[in-house]
Amino acid sequence: MDIETAREYCLAKKAATEDMPFGEDILVIRVMGKMFLCINLNTPDLITMKCDPDYALELRDHYNAVEGAWHFNKKYWNQVHLDSDADDRLIKHLIDHSYEEVVKKFTRKMRSAYDELP
Repeated sequence: MDIETAREYCLAKKAATEDMPFGEDILVIRVMGKMFLCINLNTPDLITMKCDPDYALELRDHYNAVEGAWHFNKKYWNQVHLDSDADDRLIKHLIDHSYEEVVKKFTRKMRSAYDELP
């Protein structure tokens, strides 16, 4: 998978938006304003995603492509090398997981607004 495919997959999700709050080289993808994925445009083979802490450790043990995210809390964030042993199916699963990790932490008010969206 390349970063453009990953980006399009993310933006097809409900309430997903993108912006560049950290400068021209970091693309952030959010759901309802909450970050769930980052792409460093200077290293297009690497994406950073939120992850359940126990699952994050399991993934790091099983895949060379997955490691603790640089400049992020490594307990909750993994970076995935797109050109390693993570296939497209796994990457989509990890994007879905990241998205759901953020959605499940919404406040009641945010969840209500999210549920009302088409």
